[in-house]
Amino acid sequence: MSQILSIARPDSVRSVRLDTGRGTFAAFTAAPPAPRGTALLVPGFNGSKEDFLPLLPGLAEAGYRVVAIDQRGQYETGPASKTPSYAPKDLASDLTALAEVLGPVHLVGHSYGGLVSRLAVLNAPSSDATWASLTLLNFGPAAVSEPTRERLRLLLDALRTTPVPDLWPFLRPEAGGVPEEVLAFLSDRWARNAPEALRLAAEQMITEPDRTEALRGCGTPLSVVFGTPEETWPEREAAAMARRLDARYTEIAGGGHSPNVYEPEAVIEALTSFWNA
Repeated sequence: MSQILSIARPDSVRSVRLDTGRGTFAAFTAAPPAPRGTALLVPGFNGSKEDFLPLLPGLAEAGYRVVAIDQRGQYETGPASKTPSYAPKDLASDLTALAEVLGPVHLVGHSYGGLVSRLAVLNAPSSDATWASLTLLNFGPAAVSEPTRERLRLLLDALRTTPVPDLWPFLRPEAGGVPEEVLAFLSDRWARNAPEALRLAAEQMITEPDRTEALRGCGTPLSVVFGTPEETWPEREAAAMARRLDARYTEIAGGGHSPNVYEPEAVIEALTSFWNA
């Protein structure tokens, strides 16, 4: 589960809804007067655009228009269209549709959002200019670690018999140090998850194959940014994936699974130095 310390929205960040050929998506955006490029930030399992609030002002100050979304089935996007499908290939197609509206983008996928983002890049023709670059943020080469797989299996079992909102007491983080407004937000966000979206995402994270070699030949500039300590994917697997991809690798000590929240300045530096290059 993604982690959030504050839901305060800076004045420079606007809440928007983006209409695409595949539906309408809730988003936050921030931009300088003359952007040097556009970045699309994709949240992970049970995540949302709010996960990227610590990054948006700094990325805009560095010269980039940034757009952070709720994926289909998440929080304020909801189903996005009348006949939603939450399979990873369809979520990847959503990213392509968003890029068609935004123009070529630097794609950043966090955790499960990295899985979806990787698939979007792999599905693009090699000559396609949709993706200016891809950054995998705390995402590994294949399925999640065995302890995480076990937790996801327990969640899948619970989803068969229990409504999503009723599962919150079992997922609620420890209250110590977490403001009440953040806990209320997390509870509301969890309750709005589409059950089918949670199910398909969990199943995919348990079974995801290693697509590193296919990604290596995609022709898109690649980077891996990885906060530690991390349990969802072992750091050694992410570092090895970056070497196999010949991708820029940045480890962010103290960032944990959500370096975008705990070490945002380091993530901003890692992203913008990569994009600028």
